[in-house]
Amino acid sequence: MAVQRSVLAVPGNNWRMIEKAIASDADVIFLDLEDAVAPDAKAAGRETVIRALTELDWGRKPRVFRINALDTPFCYRDVIEVVEAAGDRLHRIIVPKVNRPEDVAFVDTLLTQIEANCGLDRMIGLEVQIETAEGVLNCAEIATASPRITALIYGPGDYSASVRMPSTAIGTLDEWDAAYPGHRYQYVMHHLLVAARAAGVLVIDGPYADFRDPDGCRRSAMLSRAMGYDGKWCIHPNQIAIVNEVFSPTPDEIAWATRVVEAYDAATREGRGAIAIDGRMIDAASIRMAQTTLDLARAAGMVE
Repeated sequence: MAVQRSVLAVPGNNWRMIEKAIASDADVIFLDLEDAVAPDAKAAGRETVIRALTELDWGRKPRVFRINALDTPFCYRDVIEVVEAAGDRLHRIIVPKVNRPEDVAFVDTLLTQIEANCGLDRMIGLEVQIETAEGVLNCAEIATASPRITALIYGPGDYSASVRMPSTAIGTLDEWDAAYPGHRYQYVMHHLLVAARAAGVLVIDGPYADFRDPDGCRRSAMLSRAMGYDGKWCIHPNQIAIVNEVFSPTPDEIAWATRVVEAYDAATREGRGAIAIDGRMIDAASIRMAQTTLDLARAAGMVE
């Protein structure tokens, strides 16, 4: 089970920030060639990404970078240049603004050709961002469009723009949220969650833009974890500890899950069916939830 609680975005053309990000406590960092890099700096940014992938010690962190969207003139060269030069070090590519399964097929086919040409014996994974109305409608098909896909990522900023939803800052609450009787993004976030779970891949929430508001970041992270999300993007190192904490089981959750699994194992050995702990009935679903908690705790290094 891969743990991907905190995902830190770092400009792909900023060497100093890349070095600091790799040394951070984020579970994953990605080198961004899309929004974080100006158009006239993208070509040079690829060289910096290649250098970072091949020269720096990433420790246990996977090596990940984000390409530009498929409707830009930068996308194909992002894939070709970086993968040909550093494909043997690369673990995953983030593909933004995925609207259709055909978008995934294009990147998949291009990667397959490069891997064959370069003699790469490990398949490079894909994380796909759902950021538009069309992408949300097609997210179930997108999630199963390639065996390379490891995660769906919710992109709140571009999604808001796509559906013309007024918003002052990415991921934050404003007067428009107060005017709406409920959570404005509940539908799209749960839709992505169901598509990801049905496909057996991770689902990651987008960023909280106000990095000076730790309480807001925590509220946003708790909401997505309450829905069942695996993790959240961070745009500043100060958000990492908050996100890691929210997306990790609490000591009480770990203790309860341990009791449930131990009680179930004992009942199984003794030939008993239904069991109860502290007046609560424990069934097969309870066991699955408890095991999921313990799997996450092990992946995060919280228990052996």
